[in-house]
Amino acid sequence: MVGAHYIKMKIAIFHNFLDNMGGAEIVTLTLARELNADVYTTNIDKEKIKKMGFQIKNIYSIGKIPKNPPFKHQLASKKFLKLNLRNRYDFFIISGDWALSSSVNNKPNLWYIHSPKNEIWQFYEYVRKNNVPWILRPLYDLWVIYNRELDRKHIKHVNKLVCNSKNTQARVKKFFNAYPIIINPPIETKNYKYKKPKNYWLSVNRLSPPKRIEMQIKAFQKLPNERLIIVGSYEKNSRVFEKYKRYLEKIKSPNVKIINWIDKKQLIKLYSNCKGFITTTKNEDFGMTPIEAMASGKPVIAPNEGGYKESIINNKTGILIDDVNPDKIIEAINTINKSPIRYRNACQKQAKKFDIKNFIKKIKQQIKNDD
Repeated sequence: MVGAHYIKMKIAIFHNFLDNMGGAEIVTLTLARELNADVYTTNIDKEKIKKMGFQIKNIYSIGKIPKNPPFKHQLASKKFLKLNLRNRYDFFIISGDWALSSSVNNKPNLWYIHSPKNEIWQFYEYVRKNNVPWILRPLYDLWVIYNRELDRKHIKHVNKLVCNSKNTQARVKKFFNAYPIIINPPIETKNYKYKKPKNYWLSVNRLSPPKRIEMQIKAFQKLPNERLIIVGSYEKNSRVFEKYKRYLEKIKSPNVKIINWIDKKQLIKLYSNCKGFITTTKNEDFGMTPIEAMASGKPVIAPNEGGYKESIINNKTGILIDDVNPDKIIEAINTINKSPIRYRNACQKQAKKFDIKNFIKKIKQQIKNDD
């Protein structure tokens, strides 16, 4: 039996922060539950964790850090570098980019890579242009150079590399000349049900600029007879998140509703009753929310880029859009509206490929073969 090797093993999982819930955080908490592991992080929002259906008794903070970057990221990296639990656990899983420094003192280990640090690698130029004031850009460049060097140093301490998608695998190869194996993130498909569509589309994302949510809102400004519900998580007191949230609230039309921090039960209900799912994230690492929508039998509209190309079958489980803009979103909506139900079977079949059972089985195999 694959799991027999580590049933008595004590496992610790490291994640940067748990004060905002997204795909990476859900994977971390799922791993902890299924492997009976402890989680070590910095900032914790217990209410949000409970709303997503997870326990908090095995989650520990190694110290609080500021809410805003770059201090948030730098102090998280520093705290994980100092962390040494080697004598307390048998195996370590790093499930957060800014927790990579924990690899130095905690072995044997495995890094489950959602993506190398986007701020300094894949989206460096985007962040520099859109999030950093011009007067601070020289300092930002120095910060990036410094942290890239740290990443190159810390990855040498990782025993095993596993990533979530071909897209992320390509990034790791490009930036580190390393070759992780791919294990797609898990979805508990049994929790999602198909129900007759009601008159609304659904979008579930962090409220951050790379999600390009304004494109969705601008599309629905031209579709007064359609409704869009945006479920958006964001970090309170974070300047970037708060600013983007205010912008979205300002431009949204009456047929668009933005909801923050609903629980898992409510979210599953929204998936089950929507006409379809819309996401516009720029070059997504993998993307778990489209899988959740497909597990509910609902078609997905997504950019034809990043991880979406791996999970969504064009014209069978949804529509992949080249060069995303509001007009193309409208065109895809009109196409799906002709017969939303025709996507149901293909969507549910595709979602089962990413079921949690497959994920845990593969992760256990990696732990078993850690030597």
